Amino acid sequence: MVDGRVGLRALTPYLNRYRGTLTVVAVLSLAAAGAALLQPLLVRRVLDGVTASRPIAGPVSVLVSLLLIGAALRGFRDYLLQRTAEGVVLTTRRRLARHLLMLPIAEYDHRRTGDLLSRVGADTTLLRAVVTSGLFEIVTGVVMVGGALIAMAVLDPLLLAVAVAALAVGLSVAMLASRRVRGLSEQAQARLGEMTSAVERAISAARTIRAGRAEEREAATVAEGAEQAYAAGVRLAKLEATVGPAADTAIQGAFLVVLGVGGARVASGAIGVGDLVAFILFLFFLAMPLGQALHAYTQLQTGLGALQRIEEMLALPAEKAGDSTRTPEASGTTTPAVTFDGVSFAYPGEGLVLHDVSFEVPRGSRIALVGPSGAGKSTILALIERFYDVTGGTVRVGGHDVRDLPRDALRAQLGYVEQEAPVLAGTLRDNLLLTAPHATDAELIAALEEVNLGGLAERSPEGLGVQVGEGGVLLSGGERQRLAIARALLTGAPILLLDEPTSNLDARNEAALRAAIATAAERRTLIVVAHRLSTVVDSDRIVVVEDGRVVAAGPHHELLDASPLYRELATHQLLVS
Repeated sequence: MVDGRVGLRALTPYLNRYRGTLTVVAVLSLAAAGAALLQPLLVRRVLDGVTASRPIAGPVSVLVSLLLIGAALRGFRDYLLQRTAEGVVLTTRRRLARHLLMLPIAEYDHRRTGDLLSRVGADTTLLRAVVTSGLFEIVTGVVMVGGALIAMAVLDPLLLAVAVAALAVGLSVAMLASRRVRGLSEQAQARLGEMTSAVERAISAARTIRAGRAEEREAATVAEGAEQAYAAGVRLAKLEATVGPAADTAIQGAFLVVLGVGGARVASGAIGVGDLVAFILFLFFLAMPLGQALHAYTQLQTGLGALQRIEEMLALPAEKAGDSTRTPEASGTTTPAVTFDGVSFAYPGEGLVLHDVSFEVPRGSRIALVGPSGAGKSTILALIERFYDVTGGTVRVGGHDVRDLPRDALRAQLGYVEQEAPVLAGTLRDNLLLTAPHATDAELIAALEEVNLGGLAERSPEGLGVQVGEGGVLLSGGERQRLAIARALLTGAPILLLDEPTSNLDARNEAALRAAIATAAERRTLIVVAHRLSTVVDSDRIVVVEDGRVVAAGPHHELLDASPLYRELATHQLLVS
């Protein structure tokens, strides 16, 4: 986590690559400010010329030229700023999205998806205002204010003192209020993230919610989140509404005071009409940048609040590539494909879920993990993939401690199908290419046929380009599971991990998939988690897990006699009488 609040220095990494463009923007801003500051002096010269009946064509031409040049400079500057701001947002989104995808699996277990989406979307968008309405308006405002103060001091020091006093009263109130903007902005963004999480939850479970007639309850949950976001937004709006009128009142008051005092000084002959008009124009160039700078400061605080949330995510440590850069050496056929040696494991903040688990998976064998729900079977597969590191003991793949292997090298040896295997929105081809980006269409179709899914590409003229819908909604549960298995087969990994591969299959497709798994077992090492014992009775070895412990291991016929738990499971599933 980020210690304390981020400051302007935290923006440096986001702006470094645009230093050249920002330098040009700074030069254009200074040039535009200079052109603006010359205009009151030219107006005074025009007025003095009219009063003295002198030719004014020259000063008027220069004044018009300065107006046009200033407009062109500001237009080009604003374009560069907008383009830079979009570049900052793009770079930040790329960096943040990549970092989120590289976080340890444990981070996803206790973070809400909607909040993560809000940080990538809404929070990064607020950075645009930091560039376009923040830093450079403040910098340009300083230049304008400085130039105007010098010119006003030369024209009439007394009027300057009167104007500054009038401005100071209102702007001080606005500054005090704007200091609270950042905290309220952070709260508003947090509430927005919570509301997005509620919407994401409701949409992802739309069918379950509709079937359970829970629409109104879920709508109320989303509405509550929306109301909290609304309340936070209103608090922020109230504060911002204080800043704007206070600044406007200060500016208007200053103009009125200057007009009154300046009119009296013109009447007394202390200054001329041209001097008063020029002074008022300089006052405008003083007050306008102050108001803009105050607004920019408010925008900057809002952007820094969003940056705080972004930096909090980026500060989370990414999953390490591995503690070693060496690639695993080829092992002999006698080396077990997978070994668990006295493994204990606890999820963060919880008690042990695995206790001194030990077993071996010979290369080329088919091993099944069975036992009651919650026994720790899926956790065993997660430790092989090194989604988590063991609390105690050692997990070896190919004779190597998984902690000594780069994660990419480890996972290149593993094909993994999780229990609720996700299907990505897009086409059938997109899903298959996820694990094998260079596979040909022929290879993709062969993988589908291997899991009895060859007809899926023939349903539509698009073939492999047929859409599968959000989360695979256009497929049946069994088709989604088999598509995930085909995806794993395409990796060509020598070790295949299947977590409940037949949980969503009917009897016909289960038999077909069992045949496909048997075929795959001829070329791979298989570790299968199963509740249906009928799918694993022909495994080389069955490991029985209960309460995080291995309580028995052996082939089906031996376990029926040696393991009361296994015999109970088999009896309940009508495998024995």
